[in-house]
Formats: sequence, C-alpha cells, structure tokens
Amino acid sequence: MNIIERYVERMMNESTPEKPLWNIEKISEGKINGWNYIDGCMMIALLNLYRITGESRYYEFAERFLDHYVFEDGSLRGYKEEDYNLDNICEGRVLFDVYAISGKEKYRKAIDTLYGQLLRQPRTHEGNFWHKQIYPNQVWLDGLYMAQVFYARYTTEMEACKGYEDIRSQFRTVRERMYDQNTGLYRHGYDASKTAFWADPDTGCSQNPWLRSLGWFSAALIDVTAEIAPGHEDFRSDMVAIAQELAKNLLPYIDPETHMLWQVPDQIGREGNYPETSGSAMVAYFYLKGARLGMLDASYADVGAKIFLAI
Repeated sequence: MNIIERYVERMMNESTPEKPLWNIEKISEGKINGWNYIDGCMMIALLNLYRITGESRYYEFAERFLDHYVFEDGSLRGYKEEDYNLDNICEGRVLFDVYAISGKEKYRKAIDTLYGQLLRQPRTHEGNFWHKQIYPNQVWLDGLYMAQVFYARYTTEMEACKGYEDIRSQFRTVRERMYDQNTGLYRHGYDASKTAFWADPDTGCSQNPWLRSLGWFSAALIDVTAEIAPGHEDFRSDMVAIAQELAKNLLPYIDPETHMLWQVPDQIGREGNYPETSGSAMVAYFYLKGARLGMLDASYADVGAKIFLAI
C-alpha cells in the first residue's frame, strides 16, 4: 500500500462524522461539526478513489458520513441558507453520485436545498454571487470552486443546461475585474462596491494575489468545464481560454528550488513568505487534470507531476 493509500486509510479509520480527523482544528476548539466545505473536499476525494479503484470501502465510508448530515426532508445538519455562504455549496457535489448509487430520495432533496440557496444568493451589480451574506458585494476566487462546479452539474443534469450563460458570465466578470495585467495572476478578492477596507478605490480589488485562492480558481476552471455537456462549444472555449492563459502565467511563479509556489506567489523569497502546500497541490491538480482532459497541452502533465512530487 502506498503512502497516499495509508494516509487515506488513517483518515477513515480514525474519523467519525462528528469528529473527522481532516477537520481536527474545529474539533480541538470544541466546536460542533456541521455541513462544511472541508468535509466536502474529503468526500469528493473518496468518491474519486472509489471510481478509480472500484474499492467499495471508499464509497461506503462517504455514504455513512453523509447519512449523518442529510435528513430525510433534505435539510442538512448545521446548515443555514440565510448565511448565503458559497462554501456550503461545495459538499453538494457528492450528493449527485450518492443519490445515483443509493437511490435514497433524501439526497435528491438535499441537492434541491442547496440549489435553492443559489437561486436566492445575493449578487453584485454585474450578476456574480456574493461570497457570503456577511461580505456584501464581495467576490472571492475560491467562491468559483465552492459554488460553480455544483451549479454546472445541477444545470447540466436537471435543467437542460439553462444556467450555462449565467456561469459563463460570472467567470468572464472575474477575468475582467480580477485579472492583474502586471503579474498575469488574479487578485484574491473583488468588492463591486469598492467600499471594503482592503479594496482598491479604483478597481475594487485586493492588493495581492493569494496562492490558495488561485488554486481554488484553477481547479474550478477544470471541474466546471468537465461538467459542460456536448454542443456548448462557446462556453467550453471561453473556459479553456481562461485556463490556458492561467496555466502559462503560473509557470514563472514555480520556485526553481522547491518546485512549489509561494503563499504570495509574486513575492518569492520575501521574508515571511513561504512555499505553500495546499495551493501548490491545487495547481498540480489543475495542470494534471487539465492535460488529461485536453484543456491544456499534454506537456503540462509533467509540470503538475513535478509540483506534486515536490510536495
């Protein structure tokens, strides 16, 4: 058994729905675990492992875990729509697969619960989702991953793709508003009202790029595109163009010594800055999956593998 398998086995063997080892910080603080994106990322990983390996234990663990959080009426333990928090949409991605395999109607109802939030999610004047109710008019790069992958799958499977233009428009606005011509990267946040303390009064953007949010955004580009149904080539070509531009622009920020990217990626070597694991992992995912799906040139697979092995 390789090191990744051992790691995942430990995560499963030492975790319960109430106390997942991968979210141990919250447990250590004495907080009650509720529906959240961190669990969502782990469930996505387990279902991917199930698809790749055929090992039923990965699926069985994921369904047992989700069964604790999804009630018969489709409501979710610890979830409040009125928070309008895009992070809470992320875990909904796994509900499609668990519903398809288990046939349990409560998972179908839970999908609609989360989609109902998106229908009522506050938006900027351009039409982009607010990241959270408590951050009015703010768009964060990580929100594209948290909400748009679920949205893309929902509208593909359940709405005959009618939401595609909305999703496409939100990515286009991020490209127009948050892209930094000087670095070729994206700023982490954008305030459409330009009133947040961190917002540039002219652009509404935050001062710096942030590796982890660039990682979330890059993963969103790949995962949303993977959900686009055939026959929607304009949407797909827009997404691929943004992904290819980002893939090229990230290359100069890969540290030649560590083969990773830094927390503030355009300030390699600055005191207090450091090669950062989670963002580098997502960039590796972006390159590897993008190359495999043909969104990126095949040569990017080697770039992704080098980052991954460096981690």
